[in-house]
Amino acid sequence: MLRFLMAAALLAAEELPRGTILDDVKSAADPSQSYSLYLPAKYSPDRKWPVIFAFDPRARGRTPVERFQAAAEAYGYIVLGSNQSRNGSWDSSDKAIRAMSRDASERFAIDEKRIYTAGMSGGARVAMSVALGWEHVAGVIASSAGWPDSRPRKTARFAVFGTAGTEDFNYHEMKELDRTLGTAHKVAIFEGGHVWLSSELAMQAVEWMEVQAMKSGRAPRNGDLLDKLFAGRAAAASAASNEKEKCLALDSLVADFDGLRDVSKFAAEAAALHKQKSVKSAISQERAAEQREARLMMEIFEMERGIAATETRAESLARMRSRLDELHKKANTEADSEERRLCRRVLRSALAGARERGKDPEYQKLIEKYRLPGR
Repeated sequence: MLRFLMAAALLAAEELPRGTILDDVKSAADPSQSYSLYLPAKYSPDRKWPVIFAFDPRARGRTPVERFQAAAEAYGYIVLGSNQSRNGSWDSSDKAIRAMSRDASERFAIDEKRIYTAGMSGGARVAMSVALGWEHVAGVIASSAGWPDSRPRKTARFAVFGTAGTEDFNYHEMKELDRTLGTAHKVAIFEGGHVWLSSELAMQAVEWMEVQAMKSGRAPRNGDLLDKLFAGRAAAASAASNEKEKCLALDSLVADFDGLRDVSKFAAEAAALHKQKSVKSAISQERAAEQREARLMMEIFEMERGIAATETRAESLARMRSRLDELHKKANTEADSEERRLCRRVLRSALAGARERGKDPEYQKLIEKYRLPGR
């Protein structure tokens, strides 16, 4: 009977269109749950396929599936994006995870060694939560947010590919993840804000996961693919915009391909760059800017607490008004700069949940006055 049910499930998958996005696939186990689906054009139940379970903060299942479609087709991944998991309720996400994972395992030929999760913002925290609680997850692709409790970790049993925009209010969090996590990971920074990774970055993320799968033994080594990806990464490092970026790109190249290709030349070049004063200074300045950003955030939260206390309200409101005015002016300068980006991130991060944290009417007016448009 079990074999019959499994055969019927695989047949059902065969009947689903391939090579196109399906917006509303109902879960057989729980029809109240649905997901957006992409099956590669060459999908067949005759072999097992890697799968990505994706979570959007506003339950837009199609959005991540669109982002991963090209990569899924190129590298043979099944992608499912929940239409129910959303910010604000772990219960909704938990039900979506259970229904979607069960449906996928019963309906499709899934490679249990190649299960991945992906998410953006609150959805990234869902993706991380699933990976932390489920030992079968091989990797997480996290856009604009990291650990579910925001607590940095030094190790993870799964690979992590993170992304953040230069004006993303979770930029600092993703940089902290990059700095503290010692196991397989990569964080890509792009020009932009608090959004899903682009299709181009999704391709990079899947290619990076392919390398990690070959390195860990989850997938057989494909020499031609390794040569292609290695050459591409080496060319990108060589074309870096400055010596610091080249140094960091070489570090990443060495970490990813060590044991798969001869990286000794690139390791030596990276070591030489790390000794250069200009590189040391640039890395030091970047770290100092991150620390300043963290201090500004802590200062704003401290002033919020002062506003909530009667004896310090007036002074804290005055300080808050002065600080927000300063940040707002720098955030709206015409010329792009690291300072403008930092101020925009601080304003967006500090004011994102300020309405819920502080009920003082004058502070509420300040929030609306200095809130930046867009996300």
